[in-house]
Amino acid sequence: MKKVVIVDDEKSGRALIKEYLENHKELILVGEANNGVDAIKIINEFKPDLVFMDIQMPGLTGFDVLEHLKELPTIIFSTAYDKYALQAFEVHAVDYLLKPYTRERFDKAISKLKENSPQHIVPLADQHIMSKTEYPDRMIVEKGAKYVTLATEEIYHIEAYGDYSKIYDQKETYISNRGISQLEKKLNPKQFLRIHRSSIVSLPAVREVSKYGKSYLLVLKNDAKVKVSRGYANKIKELIL
Repeated sequence: MKKVVIVDDEKSGRALIKEYLENHKELILVGEANNGVDAIKIINEFKPDLVFMDIQMPGLTGFDVLEHLKELPTIIFSTAYDKYALQAFEVHAVDYLLKPYTRERFDKAISKLKENSPQHIVPLADQHIMSKTEYPDRMIVEKGAKYVTLATEEIYHIEAYGDYSKIYDQKETYISNRGISQLEKKLNPKQFLRIHRSSIVSLPAVREVSKYGKSYLLVLKNDAKVKVSRGYANKIKELIL
């Protein structure tokens, strides 16, 4: 059995979750709140295993509530706004239910509880980051078996990896599910430069530039060496001159 709390400022939202919970006898409703202040009191008192959390509420947001909890339960966000998907990912929410959602979608979220992984929020969070008109200041990447957010200013260089890309910072290697040409279009050209059909470098990460045949070799601050193809050599030459 798992204890459940519902937090939603709309009565109809709480009622819908209670209706859908009836098919999940292992989930026992122990409390509900229609605002952030009451949510903090109820969650800290009952210490539920699972909280269905609205985000935009009077007074405190769902994220504000999380900051005041003594113990962090498993969270499934239930909201009408997709713009918070990245924040939900960063607080390791199990799922992100976008209103209006069906019973089938609710049941799918419940089925993910055993995984306790934000993996299924990744596509929505990634889409939110990449759909911004300005250049993203971070992106979602794979690090081992986990998904993490990586600040673009920490990237040293990017390497084509089939249909994916390998991303390097000072010490670590990450995998992006986006191809190198996709990433090139989304990264700030004042910081990043394509130097090969399979390589992009961060210009602030370049420590040395040396001649290499009819082109150049770049040595980065993490000691990585990246060749510049002849087709991109003039770009480096322009920067040097």
